[in-house]
Amino acid sequence: MKSFGNSRRVATLATAAALVVGGLAGCAKEDTGGTTEGGVALVKAGALTTCTHLPYAPFQAKDDTGKVVGFDVALVDLVAKKLGVTQEIVDTPFEGIKSGSDLNAGKCDIAAAGMTITDERKQVLDFSDPYFDATQALAVLTGTTVKTLDELAGKRVGVQGGTTGEDYIKTQVAEKSLDIEVVSYKDLAAQQQALATKQVDAAVNDLPVWNEYIKNNPGKVEVAAGFDTGEQYGFAVKKGNAELLKAVNESLAAARTDGTYDQIYATWIGAKPAA
Repeated sequence: MKSFGNSRRVATLATAAALVVGGLAGCAKEDTGGTTEGGVALVKAGALTTCTHLPYAPFQAKDDTGKVVGFDVALVDLVAKKLGVTQEIVDTPFEGIKSGSDLNAGKCDIAAAGMTITDERKQVLDFSDPYFDATQALAVLTGTTVKTLDELAGKRVGVQGGTTGEDYIKTQVAEKSLDIEVVSYKDLAAQQQALATKQVDAAVNDLPVWNEYIKNNPGKVEVAAGFDTGEQYGFAVKKGNAELLKAVNESLAAARTDGTYDQIYATWIGAKPAA
């Protein structure tokens, strides 16, 4: 399992993608950048442009050199290789990704942001086959005795805004009439900092990102509980982009068949759960 912020880490399975800051703006438009030999239209000739929201280790984050690497990056690199191009990454707010506006505006060809497939998001995005089974987790400062949401009555719980983790906690609080203040943060780093500095008493996000944080910050935070919400991640393309979606699904299927997926999983996530 790989960690971010470790100068000894050697990314052997995931080629580092170039970080492109900013992007195109405006109304929805046709993709006119270029077309691969296989007939897939791209917003930039010679590149598969990926929208993501940093940091979200171990799925995507900058390493010590400033390059963006991670589980999602490695898998999308396989798609880029299939298309005969290289991957370039645009760091952009998650709201623009999940709403489909970034793809519609031609800012990128594909969205890879540790994004859960939901019926609501399917209305504005075309998702790939699922590539990761996600579980939500409740994190607390090490030594805290809390093990359930019910024990957080009168406390503050941090979530990342716009995520399914936020939706899950707000639903639980409402349905159970829990006396919990839910505090939303703009990104994962801000949420984790809030927990570390005791601005909140606990925080909820996907289990792998907490495992990554704990590995890089030993002794500070621990996972108190997990919530099996049945979530699955998918890559997203603009509605109607059937040719690119086909290439993505074919790349994922090939990686699962030839063992590449398992190697990438072990590199960035760790041991796979028992089937």
